[in-house]
Amino acid sequence: MEDTMNRATLTVAEVSQVLGIGRNKAYHAVKTGEIPSLRFGGRIVVSKKVLDRMLEVPEPKGEETSHGQ
Repeated sequence: MEDTMNRATLTVAEVSQVLGIGRNKAYHAVKTGEIPSLRFGGRIVVSKKVLDRMLEVPEPKGEETSHGQ
């Protein structure tokens, strides 16, 4: 697999590895729109920025983030 650090996108197979899911499940998630993707001819890619935003866990509103009180 080529170095993904210098690219703005990942293949669906690479996304499946990042998410720890099977390749078929990743393709299904792309097909249903659960994972946003771009199609260039026959090639399907996923933006690393979009994937990072999908994986962000929002902090609950109104709760403190420090644990040392």
